[in-house]
Amino acid sequence: GAVERPNRSQHMQDHFGGYSRSRDTDERLNRQCQPVSRFGSGRNFANRGFQERNVVEDSSTQNRGLRGFPGGFGRSESIKDEQRDRPQSGIFLGSRGRGAFGGRAAYKECNEEKGSERGPKVTYVPPPPPDDEQAIFARYQTGTNFDKYDENVVEVSGLDPPAPLLAFEEANLCQTLNMNIAKAGYSKLTPVQKYSIPIILAGRDLMACAQTGSGKTAAFLLPIVAHMMRDGVTASSFKEQQEPECIIVAPTRELINQIFLEARKFVYGTCIRPVVIYGGTQTGHSIRQVLQGCNILCATPGRLLDIIGREKIGLHNVKYLVLDEADRMLDMGFGLDMKKLISYPSMPPKDKRQTLMFSATFPEEVQRLAGEFLKTDYLFVVVGHVGGACSDVQQNILQVPQYSKRDKLIEILQSIGHERTMVFVDKKKKADYIAAFLCQEKIPATSIHGDREQREREVALQDFRSGKCPVLVATSVAARGLDIENVQHVINFDLPSTIEEYVHRIGRTGRCGNTGKAVCFFDNSSDGHLAQSLVKVLSDAQQEVPVWLEEIA
Repeated sequence: GAVERPNRSQHMQDHFGGYSRSRDTDERLNRQCQPVSRFGSGRNFANRGFQERNVVEDSSTQNRGLRGFPGGFGRSESIKDEQRDRPQSGIFLGSRGRGAFGGRAAYKECNEEKGSERGPKVTYVPPPPPDDEQAIFARYQTGTNFDKYDENVVEVSGLDPPAPLLAFEEANLCQTLNMNIAKAGYSKLTPVQKYSIPIILAGRDLMACAQTGSGKTAAFLLPIVAHMMRDGVTASSFKEQQEPECIIVAPTRELINQIFLEARKFVYGTCIRPVVIYGGTQTGHSIRQVLQGCNILCATPGRLLDIIGREKIGLHNVKYLVLDEADRMLDMGFGLDMKKLISYPSMPPKDKRQTLMFSATFPEEVQRLAGEFLKTDYLFVVVGHVGGACSDVQQNILQVPQYSKRDKLIEILQSIGHERTMVFVDKKKKADYIAAFLCQEKIPATSIHGDREQREREVALQDFRSGKCPVLVATSVAARGLDIENVQHVINFDLPSTIEEYVHRIGRTGRCGNTGKAVCFFDNSSDGHLAQSLVKVLSDAQQEVPVWLEEIA
């Protein structure tokens, strides 16, 4: 197990394409670069990728066995359910479900779990979130540009929309809710909230598009909670089948959990019980959570359909159906799941429920698909441009060929010091590789992607939030919705396949009136397809458009 320092100029063959990997090492080793000092001690980086050697120096690790290492590095033991169920997405599943890179790898990556019955048993039970008042209402500061949200032009299309609110007081909410709003630090409405809250309170269906980080979650949670408190809820913690009044779906586990934590703020001190369920965790745990009483169910699609299939949830009481990141929920990845959800005989038809869709991007084909879920008189609210990037993010496009990306990344990260940074790559293995490489360069980094066990994903996110690892290397699984304080930089090491995904990725910074910076590496040979849309996104957000990019476009 002698250790070679990787030669920086020896770049991964085929742009990180081929990976040689011994199967049993892979089974045994769960790895992560938490203790930076020890990282790379047992690694042998060859130019074909890295083959691990099971070398352990530290006795404490040896005693625990690398298996129990918190947030081990690399692949997960349990195949992600989504993959098992979806061979049609052009990904060849190997013996343990790790896809050979195929047709739509990057696209599939941001999907979550499907049908949890097959494969190795998932035993992970996530730790319960702290439930003292201070922890529930924890929040971060709004930025200097918060008041500039009002400068955005808002367009409402559809028949007789209700007038927008000018202040929370105008909504005539009950005292408990007003108190929770104040405790959560909400004092001034953002444009999407001004328009969406009265529309939802009026019982109308809604499709809303507003820039990243501008308060969409509160825009749908507040009016729903207000209605539930007005109409009363049936809190029935002992029933064998729960009948939630509200179902909220989102495409990734970390995002749905974030929405649940936000819901806890608004229902604090009421008898409304929110519950969150998602894949990668023990199904029995999800069922127990639901059976303790469930009025607002936050779920990823796979786990939701699973629990409905087990008849733990009845749908006939659903009054509100919310699709967050709605364009993602209706595309090829989850569209079929959503159709299945609204097609259950017990699900109230669209004219007997209220359906709400929110996202920062709404491609036109998705707007068409949405009609199937919404009443004919639905309203469409657009803040700024449809699919526009947040103007609080300073965007920089650099021409960087594939083989120079690594050196450029190191150069940028060393120049910005310890500021919190998200680095987006196109492949799961590359996320691990880059994180490992950064740790060797003495830049503490961790990674998050769909092939890591859920426990590892949550540890990685926690280490990033806490500042233990100021760099998080991610695939598109972390591109949407995640609200992490003080992310000052987003680096697109690889550009995504669609402009929508780009807008979401850079929206991890510049949230809630704070400013941020986004850098992207543009490789002429692979990214030409995005040139035109990039020029539009840049100019719409009043950003400088490089001359060379205009020429390519």
